[in-house]
Amino acid sequence: MITRPNHVPERLGLLAAAAMDPFLTEQLISGEQVHGGIDLTKVVEPLSDDDARWAVEPLRSLVEDVMFEFREDRTRADAWLAPRLHATLRLTRREAADKRLWNHLALAVAPDYVAWRHLSEPTAKKPERRISLERFRGAADRQCFSRLWWAAELFRNGPDYEPVEVACANQDIIHNTHRLGLIDHRPTAQAIVRLLKDGRITKGRDFNGLSVAINAAGATLIYDVLGPDDPKDPTRMRDWVAGAESADPVSRYSLPQGPDEDPAPEDSVTALTAYFAELFETAPVRGRRSQD
Repeated sequence: MITRPNHVPERLGLLAAAAMDPFLTEQLISGEQVHGGIDLTKVVEPLSDDDARWAVEPLRSLVEDVMFEFREDRTRADAWLAPRLHATLRLTRREAADKRLWNHLALAVAPDYVAWRHLSEPTAKKPERRISLERFRGAADRQCFSRLWWAAELFRNGPDYEPVEVACANQDIIHNTHRLGLIDHRPTAQAIVRLLKDGRITKGRDFNGLSVAINAAGATLIYDVLGPDDPKDPTRMRDWVAGAESADPVSRYSLPQGPDEDPAPEDSVTALTAYFAELFETAPVRGRRSQD
């Protein structure tokens, strides 16, 4: 397994996807040898020197801790890392939509984590161990770090990251979060978490079937009518982002606090949880016998 590069930058930057090609070598993709890091700095666009958010050390510390803590079961790392990554790297959604930031984090700062988490296990059909390129520079729901940050952003309930832990324990939810457009409706996201916590959804195929049903029903029902949400105060997010400079490192043993925003309305979450539970009874879940 590869180790961290010899040269890790002190600050995050912006790395265009095209500039990554010379460094995504066969040795890196197979998890055998990491790049040195020095030459990579020449193609990185620097970010502001006076913004504390771009410091790399807190992020390196997080990935090193998670690799040690979950060395026996790396899939469990997602639920631990997602809320802590979000609370450490305080971004606006506009900033988080810039793929160049995630490209730099994955290739320049923590390629060893990408390999640790996503190096495939050999199979009869694919005996070679490889890291998919999309884990370095892929879409938001596939790239190693952006998928966790966005899962935390979409499933947190105001400042509460506990729903994020529940959601990120299910790999199919992380993979399909962005494809389910309604997930940006906060009561919908929290209703799905309730179904997971209640044990009514237990497998990835359950969530996939429910997603189909929710999207189909959404064509004729506006969920914001059944489960209205209060508009968020943008100043709370701005204040949280601005507070990064004085924020303490996130705890490894308890969940951090997110932006001081009001949670999703409880009545809306309750109504949608009940409605989705009914939808799930007839959802097209693979492997489930139809009820006559």
